[in-house]
Amino acid sequence: MPSPAFQFNAADSASALVHFQSKLHFETDCWDVHASLANGVADFVLLDVRSPDLYQRGHLPHAQNLPHGKIVASKMQAFAPDTRFVVYCAGPHCNGADKAAARLAALGLPVKLMIGGVTGWLDEGFALETPGAAAESA
Repeated sequence: MPSPAFQFNAADSASALVHFQSKLHFETDCWDVHASLANGVADFVLLDVRSPDLYQRGHLPHAQNLPHGKIVASKMQAFAPDTRFVVYCAGPHCNGADKAAARLAALGLPVKLMIGGVTGWLDEGFALETPGAAAESA
């Protein structure tokens, strides 16, 4: 009897390659976002799609707050048409980033979801920005 991990056989290598490469078109991770921000090569707008209250409590550096329910065509006109977006929410227990990504895609905008959200960011040891911390360092 196989282990629970292989109750279902692994996909053939060609299928696995297609699957995993496909995921990389839809997702990025906390480490890659952090490296982009730290190296000054962030060629995307980072959207925190949580509520303004949660954003104020702590958010990723350079993130703009736009709750997923507020992503509509009129608000997105503020961005250049070729803007690429990375969205995040609270973490793996939250589907707000999925909702945001779906809204952006429906508007024809390129988007990736940052897997892990705030939880993943903190798990990697990266710091959040807060209004008080920004004022203290100024």
